[in-house]
Amino acid sequence: MSAWTLGVIGGSGLYDIDGLHQQRWVTIDSPWGRPSDEVLMGEIEGVPLVFLPRHGRGHPTPPSQINARANIDVLKRAGCTDIVSFSAVGSLREELAPGDFVVVDQFIDRTFARPKTFFEAGFTAHVSMAHPVCRRLSTMALAAGQKGEGRIVADGTYLAMEGPQFSTLAESKLYRSWGCDVIGMTNMPEAKLAREAELPYASVCMVTDYDCWREETGHVEVTDILGVMHANAGRARRLLVELARGLKGERPASPIDTVLDAAVITDRTAWDATQVAKLDAVCGRFFKARGA
Repeated sequence: MSAWTLGVIGGSGLYDIDGLHQQRWVTIDSPWGRPSDEVLMGEIEGVPLVFLPRHGRGHPTPPSQINARANIDVLKRAGCTDIVSFSAVGSLREELAPGDFVVVDQFIDRTFARPKTFFEAGFTAHVSMAHPVCRRLSTMALAAGQKGEGRIVADGTYLAMEGPQFSTLAESKLYRSWGCDVIGMTNMPEAKLAREAELPYASVCMVTDYDCWREETGHVEVTDILGVMHANAGRARRLLVELARGLKGERPASPIDTVLDAAVITDRTAWDATQVAKLDAVCGRFFKARGA
């Protein structure tokens, strides 16, 4: 067992954390390039928390240019044991209205212009993504959200699109026919990279609008969703406080903590030294266990 250190990735509208004590912005370098921003470190309810604004403070970085590898890497270097992601999404279901929160449990990845793995030539691993979120952490996030105002539901499927443009009408209808519940631009490859880094990951999606399939509500416009987005950010901060209250004490081990033991396929004699050096944080536990 170990202590919890919660990593929080904030999406659109969530650029800081109220109520974070002993807070300080810290620069952490990554061999995978420049992360979205510095990390904000502190404590909530006595639990260490590391916050990273996904788009950077002021939202300068569009979805396709987010360096997800660097973001996950710096959270690992900061000592995070688990990650909760917050992101703004569009609804693909009539019953999921603007203002609702959805704790998703599945993804369909339709992104195509982003590096999606830490494991390049010289060190290959294949992690399972059948169940891409941590059930334990997701359940705790759902329970924390249920203690506040507003509606929060579980077990949604998130369609990750490339962006930055919103969907065409035909695409939106297609995604509905696939059984998707919400649509966004940022949770992939983020969730895949968290799994490769042996970090349990939960995704709390904040519905800001109906996607364009619902033609009677008009087309999606950023200016129309800003008010909902900012209200959602306030709820997200309160959810974090409730979540932290449930993380006190020792952290039980998770199967995700050791997922690389069954994923690395490259023989040690063929490990590339340059790749191994870049993976010092992502694979730190794995290398230590093997005396590397």
